[in-house]
Amino acid sequence: MNRRRFFKGLGATAAGALLQSPWARADADFARVLVLVELQGGNDGLNTVVPYADPLYRRLRPTLVLSREQVLPLDERAGLHRALEPLWPLWTAGELAIIQGLGYPDPNLSHFRSIEIWNTASASDETLDDGWVGRAFRAVPPPATLAAHGVVVGGEDGPLEAVGPRVIRLSDTARFLRQSRLAAPGGPGSNAALRHILSVEAAIDEAARGLDTGIRFSTAFPATPFGRAVHTACEAIASHGGVAAVKLSLGGFDTHVGQAARHPRLLAELAGGLVALRAAMMELGRWDRTLVMTYSEFGRRPRENLGGGTDHGTAACHFLAGGRVRGGLHGAALRLDRLDGAGNPEQTTDYRRLYAAVLERWWRIDGAQVLGRPWMALPVLPA
Repeated sequence: MNRRRFFKGLGATAAGALLQSPWARADADFARVLVLVELQGGNDGLNTVVPYADPLYRRLRPTLVLSREQVLPLDERAGLHRALEPLWPLWTAGELAIIQGLGYPDPNLSHFRSIEIWNTASASDETLDDGWVGRAFRAVPPPATLAAHGVVVGGEDGPLEAVGPRVIRLSDTARFLRQSRLAAPGGPGSNAALRHILSVEAAIDEAARGLDTGIRFSTAFPATPFGRAVHTACEAIASHGGVAAVKLSLGGFDTHVGQAARHPRLLAELAGGLVALRAAMMELGRWDRTLVMTYSEFGRRPRENLGGGTDHGTAACHFLAGGRVRGGLHGAALRLDRLDGAGNPEQTTDYRRLYAAVLERWWRIDGAQVLGRPWMALPVLPA
């Protein structure tokens, strides 16, 4: 069977083949939420989790190199960029997992195509129409009582593509609530276009009622674009109806030039936002039911360029955080002594193993039904 056709056929018939619905679990409480953070542009994994003990790293990056004294050592060979120091309490508490070398075979170095691969969980030689989270929710729909299946705060739907009208796109919840009051749901008419508009307005009105919590966090959110997006995400998670997934974006990681100044600022903005998210979820008593995952279209090339930056690469490290995460380093580090003709390393861990862990160990959804084949789930969450 054609793989695209297989995915198109997912629906009620597939639901029976899945594991026990996560929404039927007593401990779910409609609050096992996934927070996806897209690092737009291709984050430099080698200067995020730094292989400071590798002489090849120092040789490939004469000006961008970070020494042991400039990182927070994770072990005897690798350390965390000091701009990420706010995440250190998560690391010491075992609430931060770092997955090394995430990528896929035959990598594509185009921003557009590679992020499409990550969003849809496809191979490099196939094209799928919908996001991997969208397929999961279509196979095992979250309850209709949720305010929304997913919330996107800025950027594209990405992994949530194809969830349908149950995805809300927000810049901030207060603005959304003000706009929703302009919606005036009415009865069906003879005009099909008008009926569609009215149904959309009704969905907006229903979602607004679910998102209107009136909650005021004591958590201080950073006064940055990402900090404000995190605040909006936390308001959505805290809503009366609840949500199953949230997608955030942090742009600027395409560091072809001036990386030494730009990259630390981006990592600091990321860390500040994630720490605030954790604090807000702990304030709500929901950190154990929140899972945060970063992803990006690719990493950066190991050798720095003449512009003081790095060019499009292949695999990179990513973070998984939450109260139930099995913290620590997972997967194998990239081999800088085995670069391809373009000067890029081969991935050591297929990114679909991470997706399988989220599907199977977080939401209890059969990963093969969503990913098209079984993948061995990474041990980053309790089985």
